Amino acid sequence: MVYIEVVAGFALLLVGGDALVRGAVSVARRLGVSPLLIGLTLVGFGTSTPELVTSLEAAFAGSPGIAVGNVVGSNIANILLILGAAAVISPLTCDPKAFYRDGTMLVGASLAALAVAAGGTLGHAAGAGFLVALAGYVVFTYVKERRSSDASAAMHAHEADLAEPRPTRLWLALVLVGGGMAMIIFGARLLVAGAIAVAGALGVSETVIGLTVVAVGTSLPELVTSVVAALRRQGDLALGNVVGSNIFNVLGILGVTALVHPLRVPAEILGFDIWVMLGATALLIGFAITDWRLSRREGLVFVLGYLAYVAVLVARTSG
Repeated sequence: MVYIEVVAGFALLLVGGDALVRGAVSVARRLGVSPLLIGLTLVGFGTSTPELVTSLEAAFAGSPGIAVGNVVGSNIANILLILGAAAVISPLTCDPKAFYRDGTMLVGASLAALAVAAGGTLGHAAGAGFLVALAGYVVFTYVKERRSSDASAAMHAHEADLAEPRPTRLWLALVLVGGGMAMIIFGARLLVAGAIAVAGALGVSETVIGLTVVAVGTSLPELVTSVVAALRRQGDLALGNVVGSNIFNVLGILGVTALVHPLRVPAEILGFDIWVMLGATALLIGFAITDWRLSRREGLVFVLGYLAYVAVLVARTSG
């Protein structure tokens, strides 16, 4: 029953996240919101909603290992597993201007998370600071891209197309938004409860479960979006989706969670996993700026790196 609970939680998060994004994009279009703003916020950040609700549920359940591990593990999986798999399917190209801006923000957010986590606790002040930084990033990006017609603006505008097909009736779109949110909330509760039980049954820490099982499960929307983009030969969308989601994971999810319910950062994450997240981010930056693309070979390096990371976690647990 415990494993059924986890699988059911994953399924609800995936279906609910997809319904939420499709419904929200449809409502936004009917209200006259620009495709640029839709792509920058609803699509890029909407795929991170499962991580947000799951981390909040874990925080209130008294499981900081799952709450923080979900964010750190998701960022690691997004880069190494999801971008790696997408690049293996089709090499991913990126726009230099957009990547300089978004990549710099991702590095800054990751370093800020390390600096705050070093104190052992993510409190109200850190949460508020993260959210202010996220709001500033969104406003700056929107204003800058609205004034230009470069490839970056076009990329964010086209991100809304990944939410096809969308409902044409407003009432149906609202039903999708409400239903999707309900499925995400219920799925997150099932997933957190199941993850806690699985950790106890296997004799491993909740942090390890949060970094692996929960993190990969809540990253399923990013996986679907990136694979679809790769199959359509829209590598810039796959890369932009992951970079944007990782920024939102750190600033938005940790920000909201810490603001609502301060978190203790597990020592094992601070001593190892957050450094893996920083290393994966640095590797992404290094690969991307060499020729502004991620090749199949580099994608394979990412995937093998993720398998090695999981193997280390398993070895440390069994040891």
